[in-house]
Amino acid sequence: SLLTPFLLPQVLRGISAVNRNPLVHGLIVQLPLDSMNPIDTEKVINAVNPEKDVDGSVHSYAHMCDCVTGVPVVGKNALVVGRSKIVGAPMHDLLLWNHATTIIYLPLFCVSRADILVVAAGKPEIVKGEWVKVGGLVIDCGINHIPGAKGKRLLGDVHQPSALQRAAFITPVPGGVGPMTVAMLMEVFLHSVTVHTSTYNSDRLWRSLGSH
Repeated sequence: SLLTPFLLPQVLRGISAVNRNPLVHGLIVQLPLDSMNPIDTEKVINAVNPEKDVDGSVHSYAHMCDCVTGVPVVGKNALVVGRSKIVGAPMHDLLLWNHATTIIYLPLFCVSRADILVVAAGKPEIVKGEWVKVGGLVIDCGINHIPGAKGKRLLGDVHQPSALQRAAFITPVPGGVGPMTVAMLMEVFLHSVTVHTSTYNSDRLWRSLGSH
């Protein structure tokens, strides 16, 4: 962690040190960057060694993606609502790589035709249940803190009660993509540890053999 205010060179030096540290097997950049100074977020993210990029944020992040989906994707109509660099754009690419017919929209139309609907618009309950295709798969990535009589409550970007009447499956809010994100981070991190540890041990073995 870095104290604010900090400058880009300080951040890059810190990341470089972590990249070189053989005892560190995973690194993520927590966004948004908290600084009083302008910081080039892209430059910071892409300074991370791809082999330690457990968040899949570096441009060459495809090596960290799971190639197996839990539901059939090939040939399905997929609609991504929202085009953020954190959710919308990567989801569009992942669906395309898995051979879905993918459209990315910020406006809300054609929702009823989507076999797979991913919503990351950042607006509470912007997608109504009656718009959802019967039997469709809905991934609600919305995290909206709404003031209520009993304090703040968490709502997704999809109106969950009505969408549940039509969708075959919908990720709940809370308790949906959030815990899954943590679980996948841990899975990728453990994979990174395994790869780095085996490489480290192999290097030690070859150095040992070379000394005899």
